Amino acid sequence: MVEFLKGLLLSILSEKCYKEYFDNYNFLDVPCFKSTLSKGLGIGIIAGSILVKVPQILKILSSKSAEGINVYGVYLELFAITSNFAYSYVMSFPFSAWGEGTFLAIQTAIIAALVLHYGGSTGGATIFLAVYVGIVSALISGYTPTEILWNMQAINVPIILIAKSIQVITNYKNGSTGQLSAVTVLLLFGGSIARIFTSIQETGDFIVIVTYCVSTAANAALVLQLFWYWNVDKTSKGKGKKKRKAT
Repeated sequence: MVEFLKGLLLSILSEKCYKEYFDNYNFLDVPCFKSTLSKGLGIGIIAGSILVKVPQILKILSSKSAEGINVYGVYLELFAITSNFAYSYVMSFPFSAWGEGTFLAIQTAIIAALVLHYGGSTGGATIFLAVYVGIVSALISGYTPTEILWNMQAINVPIILIAKSIQVITNYKNGSTGQLSAVTVLLLFGGSIARIFTSIQETGDFIVIVTYCVSTAANAALVLQLFWYWNVDKTSKGKGKKKRKAT
């Protein structure tokens, strides 16, 4: 039992920090506190990422519509997520520093397929998923040069800005956030903030840190729109219900 608990603790603590806490009883060690906090946040983000876009997927399925979701913005977001986790995987960064990318990529790919499907292109959705699986397999196979992966990660900065800007502009033109899930947007915003800290602690990779800083700023714009159009969306739903009753 003791060994089991130690194993669990070592999934969050390094050997050095474990000794500091449980052998030396030094609970005020600052480097260990930062390291433990980073690991804990990383694990929490990964756990949350398993379901973070599920509300968005369910919202699309329940309404049988992807209205208000720009598929090109989704493509660009998927590229950014894929580049990040593929680069981090090949660079052998700790899983706690990038693991959520795996689950976010799967969920974002599903959203892209649903947008295509409800847009009238079921065949295109199937082809898209097949092609995406092939690309990911090639990127993490070890045969893709590291330089290419680094460049993909580097262009994430403008791509994230473009992807989020497309959605922000779409929302502005529609005067509504459409089928965007408030839960998903808020969780992505909180996760990107936490990732700035964990990236500094666990990777020290400048381009990864900058990517999450940009992602946080871009997600913040969507959060502001959620609150700005909140009453507009509720009013439009109410009008829609009244029209259905009238008919």
